Amino acid sequence: MIYLVDTSWVVHYLRGKEDAMRMLFSLKKEGLAISIITLAELYEGVVRATNPTLAENRLEDFLSGTSILGVDEGICRIFGKEMARLHKEGKPIGDFDLLIASTCLYHDLVLLTDNIKEFERVEGLRLLKR
Repeated sequence: MIYLVDTSWVVHYLRGKEDAMRMLFSLKKEGLAISIITLAELYEGVVRATNPTLAENRLEDFLSGTSILGVDEGICRIFGKEMARLHKEGKPIGDFDLLIASTCLYHDLVLLTDNIKEFERVEGLRLLKR
């Protein structure tokens, strides 16, 4: 695995946006993963979709060949350290986003996200911009 895909990119894929689909397809050869946090956010979208069955089928298609990374003690340690630093600097980010970033740091992955302003505050996080 080389890349951790944030929720925003998966949503673009699920909505059929050509540039995101093309990019994710090409990067899949190098190894894609998502955080279990992203998966939870995506299932909320499935339930809220106008056609939940179709949305879930698209999600399952995306997930084939994509690793799902859980949250463990190592990720929680990174989360705690980084959240404390961000609060001290007066620049906190959302808990879910920081768990995703911590997962990325723990596994030494590059994050694919559209939420650059939020994630760029995380020390040492590598980002791939579209």
